[in-house]
Amino acid sequence: MSAPARNLTLPGDPPGGRPAVAVWSIGVAVYFVAVIFRTSLGVAGLDAADRFHVNASALSTFSILQLLVYAGMQIPVGLLVDRLGTKRVLSIGAVLFTAGQLGFAFSPSYGTALASRALLGCGDAMTFISVLRLGTRWFPARRGPLVAQLAGLVGMAGNLVSTLVLARLLHGIGWTPAFAGSALAGVVVLVLTLLFLKDHPEGQEPEPSPHRGAAYVRRQIAASWREPGTRLGLWVHFTTQFPAMVFLLLWGLPFLVEAQGLSRATAGELLTLVVLSNMVIGLVYGQVVARHHAARLPLALGTVGATALLWAATLAYPGEHAPMWLLLVLCAVLGACGPASMLGFDFARPANPPERQGTASGITNMGGFIASMTTLFAIGVLLDATGDDYTVAFSSVFVLQALGVSQILRLRGRAARRERERLVASRVETVHVPAA
Repeated sequence: MSAPARNLTLPGDPPGGRPAVAVWSIGVAVYFVAVIFRTSLGVAGLDAADRFHVNASALSTFSILQLLVYAGMQIPVGLLVDRLGTKRVLSIGAVLFTAGQLGFAFSPSYGTALASRALLGCGDAMTFISVLRLGTRWFPARRGPLVAQLAGLVGMAGNLVSTLVLARLLHGIGWTPAFAGSALAGVVVLVLTLLFLKDHPEGQEPEPSPHRGAAYVRRQIAASWREPGTRLGLWVHFTTQFPAMVFLLLWGLPFLVEAQGLSRATAGELLTLVVLSNMVIGLVYGQVVARHHAARLPLALGTVGATALLWAATLAYPGEHAPMWLLLVLCAVLGACGPASMLGFDFARPANPPERQGTASGITNMGGFIASMTTLFAIGVLLDATGDDYTVAFSSVFVLQALGVSQILRLRGRAARRERERLVASRVETVHVPAA
């Protein structure tokens, strides 16, 4: 099945090429900045606790609220992208996440800081789905897996900037200058989007939809959800993304410093290893799936299994601290979580027609962020309840992994059958309908 799927040219397939790369790069730049802002709390968690005088549960509320807004907006954003186009949605997102980062810089209290992170999450929520839609409009379908992984790779580069650059600025020039200065990047990408971004190539305008209103929204959501591939994509994203997201977004640095006795500098280097591993593995996964579509599920389940094994070994290691070699392997394996979560979109994308891609991607993208939000909350509560016992707190990871794997195994057969049916229909259409 992998070879025909790879060589299939669908009617009206975008040509790709340099114009596609140029336009797509602008969209990815917006996502890059959004990830810098999203993950900035991960390197500032201990500083935020001191600045706002909060405990572990209250600290986790920053990230939980941000992810709650992000996850809750995924379906509305998908509908907006399908309806308004990429340029408008990305522009709105850039305005919101820049305002949120700037507000966080000047927040005088815990409450205003929470509101700023919520605003940031709202803008951040509008970026990734838009970038995925931009890729489907500008690149041929066979390039979809690689283009999606490259987008995720650029996002992780944003995480790297947070880890290496923003962390140093924070401890060098202070809280307000560091966060306010970083907000300038949002202004830059907003200007680029307004001036140069295009929703689609010339002559590739989508057919205008005559449908409006609540009935249209319900039909879009219902039709996307009925596809087993959409639901499977959601659960793949749910199960694979959250261990690394939780580690990088908030709890990795405190775990390495407080539970493993490392210095902040060494802990920062291990967080950087997660990001670098993600970037390398993302390229590998993208190439493998582009050539062998059947590798999607083995890669996803293999990543879940390896992550669970390394977490178990780290948490159960006898002695006060796990050895450095084990922490290195753990962080390298956590780097595979992001690329594995991108495989969820490779299940949802072929299951839905172009006019539902934004909605289906929004449903899929909710998975990992719901899991991350749940785990962030569970870890914070368990740390407070157990007197900062990280072994108990991080064991919550296994519960969500078990839930996700059970759902993946339940849906995989139905999704595979439905995808084969759509592939046969696409071949027939390719033969009988002349390309645009």
